[in-house]
Amino acid sequence: MTAVKAPESAVPRTADPGQGTLLVLLSGLFITTLDFFIVNVAIPAIQRDLHATPSQIQFVVAGFGVALAAGLITAGRLGDLYGRRRMFAVGLAVFTVASALCGAAPTAGILIGARIGQGLGAALLMPQVLAIINTTFTGEHRAKAFNAYGVTMGFGGVFGQLIGGVLINADLAGLGWRTIFLINVPVGALAIALVPRLVPESRLPGGPKLDLAGTALVSLGLVAIVYPLVQGREQGWPAWTWLCLAAAVALLASFALHQRRVAAPLVDPGLFRHRSFSAGTVVSLLHSMTMGSFFLILALYLQQGRELDALGSGLIFLPLGLGYFASSTRAVRLAARLGRQVVALGALTMALGYGLLALTATALGEHGPIAWIIPGLVVAGAGMGLVMAPLPALVLNGVDPRHAAAASGVLSTAQQAGGAIGVAVVGVVFYGALGGYPHAFAMGLLLLIALDVAVVALVQALPRLRNRTEGAE
Repeated sequence: MTAVKAPESAVPRTADPGQGTLLVLLSGLFITTLDFFIVNVAIPAIQRDLHATPSQIQFVVAGFGVALAAGLITAGRLGDLYGRRRMFAVGLAVFTVASALCGAAPTAGILIGARIGQGLGAALLMPQVLAIINTTFTGEHRAKAFNAYGVTMGFGGVFGQLIGGVLINADLAGLGWRTIFLINVPVGALAIALVPRLVPESRLPGGPKLDLAGTALVSLGLVAIVYPLVQGREQGWPAWTWLCLAAAVALLASFALHQRRVAAPLVDPGLFRHRSFSAGTVVSLLHSMTMGSFFLILALYLQQGRELDALGSGLIFLPLGLGYFASSTRAVRLAARLGRQVVALGALTMALGYGLLALTATALGEHGPIAWIIPGLVVAGAGMGLVMAPLPALVLNGVDPRHAAAASGVLSTAQQAGGAIGVAVVGVVFYGALGGYPHAFAMGLLLLIALDVAVVALVQALPRLRNRTEGAE
């Protein structure tokens, strides 16, 4: 299939824009991904320091995720229309300011508002990273850049608990939990200063105005699906959660119909005619269901079931990260040899790791030596690296560069929605089996194994990955 090439002024492609470009982009991606996970280890300290109620604590966690999911598709379109570099810089600035507000928050209410601000900043930023990579890098450099993107996202998730535990335990300047937010400020400020110098601008030239009706429909629909999934389990699935989910179906269906009829859609329906994008988006959603929920039940098992503190729990995540690092650094070469099957291999490896963890946790019971779970963590981490590193390139292979940010917004939304759905579904299984934490952990892992098997099957629908050359693919 031949891609339609955008004018050079819209998509300034070079063989290798330089490592500085990629470093700036990935620094923004890393701190936003990290903050999605790092807050979990700080919850007890936040609750104690700010005298927060259980519902306020839930909003501290959920506010970021809901704002992020609701804004991603619209933010992708904004990048197409007004400049991807510009939207990246604006998103990074919003996130950095909101992080400072989080670190200085005197009350739980202000912290919740600042967390929502972080989510909106992350939503503006994240689609632009993929889009700039997709429209600027070519050939081997593009494959390596996508690999670095996947590695960075995985590092933010895998090492979030460890970094949070270390920062809280260090108690720098007596700031305690506040350092997990304040650490973003110097990183964000430096990246913002380097954006004009190192990141090329690109946009969709002569593009129409933003589809405001589509923006409202998709934003409300995503809030209506993500919010009850995040909050429902904690509140026992009251009637309002089911009403929200029903409304989400109606809103998103209306959005899909609206996109077919409007002259300038927020998301071009033609994107889904590309098998790589449509099937790959589903694969990404399913994989994200396994990732976020695994981090949740592992943290619950370690901190509540085995009574480890924030630092001890974070250190147990280290073998997971080592396995991830070892495989993700080799993923490009494996993808060149195996193509789409590298993702299937990764999902099978994750399933094997989860199986080892389930058997080990069951055998250890409540008091066995926790170090015995390390082999399972290493294997699971290696599987994650094999999936996350090559997957973005597989999904966006074939997408017209002119719609790169919008497509990236859809992909990022699928990942965030998958994380929320996975936490909700696996959380139901975990808490439903909570006669003991080892048993509940094992039952949750069995569901994750089933999801990984589904990923293996769906990967077979992906086309072979081909390197994009200038003007064609």
